[in-house]
Amino acid sequence: MAEENDVRAGEEEAVVAEAQTLGEEERWDEAHSLLAGALEEHGDSAVLLCWAGIAAQRLGNDGEAYDFFRRALALQPEDPFVLAASGSGVALFDDPDAEGALRMAALTAPDFPFARAAYGAYLAREGLFAEAVTELEAARGLAPEDADVQADLGMTYLLAGRPEDGLGTLEEALALRPDDGWLRGLYGLALVEARRTEEGAEQLHRAAAERVEDVELQLLCALASAGEGWADEAWNAVARAEAAADSSDREMIEEVEEAIEEGDDAIAILRDDLAPSLLRERLLQRA
Repeated sequence: MAEENDVRAGEEEAVVAEAQTLGEEERWDEAHSLLAGALEEHGDSAVLLCWAGIAAQRLGNDGEAYDFFRRALALQPEDPFVLAASGSGVALFDDPDAEGALRMAALTAPDFPFARAAYGAYLAREGLFAEAVTELEAARGLAPEDADVQADLGMTYLLAGRPEDGLGTLEEALALRPDDGWLRGLYGLALVEARRTEEGAEQLHRAAAERVEDVELQLLCALASAGEGWADEAWNAVARAEAAADSSDREMIEEVEEAIEEGDDAIAILRDDLAPSLLRERLLQRA
């Protein structure tokens, strides 16, 4: 029996290694097929189910991912990666089992940065900011070059009402991963709320150019650009918003167009009326 278990464990490790390689190459559809085949052949395994959940998540199949993660946790795994990844996966659906899995991962693997960061991000979503900062600062100490950890910590500082710490940490995250347009947009919005409006407008303009499909970001860029007197950039952002919009966006686009046309204080509208709510909304989306 022990020999059979060793053989199965070796086969699972090989499948996971291949799935990881495919994922690094953004071939998640192939990784998904590979893992589904392995599960059919070998039966349920926590590590295979966890990686199948990750693959489904990357493909946008959130319901399927949740099912895989739930099945992984039902096997009562002890592997801290499986606990952290599966716990994070079910947390997105407000599953009550998420907290126990994530806490167990952090407690049993205190030197594993992913486990500490995953638990910290969960605590931040739950509004337990002091505890979240403790976990995420520990994760940063273990993995100072991890852009995800820096980003999660920066966002938690902002949620906790520590804007200077948040802005500095988000800047570090972007230095590690400068091509993250979503994070750059968040950073720009936080700069505007902190009344560093020119810097914020520059960051929003750059992020909007990278994420042309993000209607909300285009409109934030339009207001920030108008507030700085960059008329061409403002109207270019409005045009991108219109190209990517659906019917639900029409009212907001018209409000921004009217503000720019009538010469309203666009920065004040952005900073005082939109930035606080949109910043928190985006922080909680990512946290």
